[in-house]
Amino acid sequence: MPIRCEIVSQDRIVYQGDVEMVLLPGVEGMMGILPHHAPLLTVLHYGVITVRTAKEEQYFTVAGGIAEVQPDQVTVLADAAENVEEIDLERAERARQRAEELLKQDLGPDPDRHLTAQAALRRSNLRLESARRYRRTRSGR
Repeated sequence: MPIRCEIVSQDRIVYQGDVEMVLLPGVEGMMGILPHHAPLLTVLHYGVITVRTAKEEQYFTVAGGIAEVQPDQVTVLADAAENVEEIDLERAERARQRAEELLKQDLGPDPDRHLTAQAALRRSNLRLESARRYRRTRSGR
């Protein structure tokens, strides 16, 4: 018996379907969710969500958010999420370079500018590493 999985980012539904298992990057570590799991609410860490069906595994980057688990459904509300197959490597590399350059500059006394640049670097590194590790198609996307 499968469990329903929905991964939603701020601007779209990233994934929706019945799955055998979901692996989530919780702040306390990776957690595997199977059908009939006990209800829980957890904060998500930057990482990769693995969605396993009977036929395949799909991978999604997630940059924070929360997950609600019910016995028959997993709902991920992500700050940012995308399928690793959809990551544009060139765009992610440019974002990484911009964030690195910004962090080399004097950002002044405003700590938010520094934290924003660090978050951008962290997210671009996650996207690049995830695409290189999990992507099935190795095109220049």
